[in-house]
Amino acid sequence: MAEIVRMPKMSDTMTEGVLAKWHKKVGDTVKSGDLVAEIETDKATMEFESYQEGVLLYQGVEEGKAAPVDGILAILGKKGEDYKELLAAEEKKPKAEAVSAPVKDKSPEPVKTEKPAPAASPAPAAQKTIVQDHSAPSDTRLKASPLARKLAGERGINLGQVKGSGNHGRIVKRDIDWFKPGQFVSATGVSAAMTKESYEEVSVSQMRKTIARRLGESKFSAPHFYLTIEIDMEQAISAREGINAATGSKISYNDFVIKASARALREHPKVNSSWLGDTIRINHHVHIGVAVAVEEGLLVPVVRFADGKTLRQINSEVKTLAQKAKDKKLQPSDWEGNTFTISNLGMFGIDEFTAIINPPDACILAVGGIQEKPVVKNGQIVPGQIMKVTLSCDHRVVDGVTGAEFLNTFKMLMENPVILLGESSI
Repeated sequence: MAEIVRMPKMSDTMTEGVLAKWHKKVGDTVKSGDLVAEIETDKATMEFESYQEGVLLYQGVEEGKAAPVDGILAILGKKGEDYKELLAAEEKKPKAEAVSAPVKDKSPEPVKTEKPAPAASPAPAAQKTIVQDHSAPSDTRLKASPLARKLAGERGINLGQVKGSGNHGRIVKRDIDWFKPGQFVSATGVSAAMTKESYEEVSVSQMRKTIARRLGESKFSAPHFYLTIEIDMEQAISAREGINAATGSKISYNDFVIKASARALREHPKVNSSWLGDTIRINHHVHIGVAVAVEEGLLVPVVRFADGKTLRQINSEVKTLAQKAKDKKLQPSDWEGNTFTISNLGMFGIDEFTAIINPPDACILAVGGIQEKPVVKNGQIVPGQIMKVTLSCDHRVVDGVTGAEFLNTFKMLMENPVILLGESSI
């Protein structure tokens, strides 16, 4: 008997998924465990394996289109079996119960990641203005994937102008996503683009939708307050240089920040907490989320039990998680369970900033860059290396004194890194 395969909920925040790629076509036999499709969630592109068996009779979602969680992804059954009654029954369900029948998503098209390339930027919609087009003749013999041809046709892109990045110069979807109309120079030497108003509207990816929703909820529901403190980084700089020279490692300042935060959270568990409405959860384990910038927004993979890890272990884990985030290969176990979050923009030349709390945490630490500035030591003005950090706190959970005590412990650890190094091996 024919049965429906539904869009799975592949992350705790997922409300819909984009069908990035079908690995089975109508008429193919599907066995339990077979790779059926790749689905783009709000955080990663994940492989969907079937736990049902049968012949693929119907595909409910086109490649590049979205379907809600529990919407119809496909229908499996016996070869030639009639499945239209199933679709009709879905249509008749009350809206409160109904799941999407064959999805004809009218929202802007989110981006699909095509392996093994790096995560592509969101697919741009067609530009609203006309730019001068010195097009090469269309050539149906050009090597291009069917999806690339389809998207190029929808967006009015001449494939003759697109450079392929696939095997043997084949044009693939990412080449269409990244394509920008050329600025051709006229006989007067003035670019035609300089005389025309132009803009583009980029579709909102699943990731960006979730960022907007979750951080909007956090900012407007959690009463934020902010505490900033300056840290003398002279000893941390010396310790880092010594460790890296002695061990051949590449320990970063962010590794010190994670380690010191984890140790301070152990001493101030109220900062390591969550607001749950009628209760406050005080976590006794320390799972630190580390904000990582990717093409489409921000991901926060988690360093678990960070208070029990050495600097080199933290360094290795963060590098691995950051690469997985950029390749869109993070799994739910990589991003779930944070109890505290760190956002570091110091490497981008930012001196100081405030961050929005990352639910369900009660606090987030915003880390700025190290600045050389005059400081007073022993009554003398001398050069100093100063780093500012700002703790954003949910006032429903953390009071000002609690946040200040945490920051003072963090400051003491960063200014005396020998304490961090003394409690475990490097």
